[in-house]
Amino acid sequence: MAEFKTAPPGAPASQRLLTWVDNRFPLTKLYNEHLAEYYAPKNFNFFYFFGSLALLVLVLQIVTGIFLVMHYKPDAAMAFASVEYIMRDVPWGWLIRYLHSTGASAFFVVVYLHMYRGLIYGSYRKPRELVWIFGCAIFLTLMAEAFMGYLLPWGQMSYWGAQVIVNLFSAIPFIGPDLALLIRGDYVVGDATLNRFFSFHVIAVPLVLLGLVVAHIIALHEVGSNNPDGVDIKARKDSEGKPIDGIPFHPYYTVHDILGVSVFLLVFSAIVFFAPELGGYFFGIQQLHSGGPTKNAAAYCPGLVLHAVLFHAACDYHRNGLRAHGVRGACRPAGRAQHRPEYGEQGRRGDCSGGGGCAVGRHRRQVLGRGDHGCSRNYFVLLAVA
Repeated sequence: MAEFKTAPPGAPASQRLLTWVDNRFPLTKLYNEHLAEYYAPKNFNFFYFFGSLALLVLVLQIVTGIFLVMHYKPDAAMAFASVEYIMRDVPWGWLIRYLHSTGASAFFVVVYLHMYRGLIYGSYRKPRELVWIFGCAIFLTLMAEAFMGYLLPWGQMSYWGAQVIVNLFSAIPFIGPDLALLIRGDYVVGDATLNRFFSFHVIAVPLVLLGLVVAHIIALHEVGSNNPDGVDIKARKDSEGKPIDGIPFHPYYTVHDILGVSVFLLVFSAIVFFAPELGGYFFGIQQLHSGGPTKNAAAYCPGLVLHAVLFHAACDYHRNGLRAHGVRGACRPAGRAQHRPEYGEQGRRGDCSGGGGCAVGRHRRQVLGRGDHGCSRNYFVLLAVA
């Protein structure tokens, strides 16, 4: 047990209170070890802003998330309406939601730059391997947190994004289908999935994330920060044991980080107030439509259109290839509109090569559906059902 300290006679009330706290909790000791007496290299540059910015965005996400949870309904029938209620009726609800949605995107931006700095300056090397491992674990946890939070607005992109990502787990050999069923809580993405993702997004994953962040900072302060030149500041010390090539983190780098925070908040605020969607990259218009399996996924996912066009082109290429190789029954372009079931079993023989009607055309209609756009149309159906 540590020896109790006493405040000197005539000390101000603040010092007496601090002494009382220090006798019961190592507040001053922690402050000295991690701020005032924690020495960092003198040659930090622009890339060293992003660690503190990531911590700032984490706090922002937690605070705004608390206020959003006060009004959100984790129910498949009410989730989308509750988000609309937050945006339209809750005082300053639109601001809280845009802070949270923009903060989610900003979180990944600063984390990617933070990891990039670690890669180019070798922050994963000895003795900082554990710092890097904790950082990678934070990144994976952050991905899970973002994915589960993306479902909560229950928009079209939320629904289909969850459908696609969860189905990826079903590709794992042996345990895939059962694992996907466990994650969804049902055979399709629905109310059970929404409740599970809500509980993980609000409670479980943030606790893991906070624990990893604390472990990341403790491991960093144990071995010391890296620097662009790779100088080991612990190698040269003065008579008092202080690194010659280092300076105290506080007040030097706290003031240094205030500059980075100020610039970040200017850009962040400009996005929140003037372009929260950022052209659809931060907040897609697909989220303005309620999610569900009855909607056409292709209408909300423009990228699927390219796949459909390419797939339809492949169908045409295959059909033309059959004709070029003289396959009996291959249709000529002039006879496309004539190959319909209402014309009978044989179709119109005058529009097909060979004497037995268009066998290839009939087979194509049976497999891909009627019309020349059967490939793309059925491709969309398969995408919606998958």
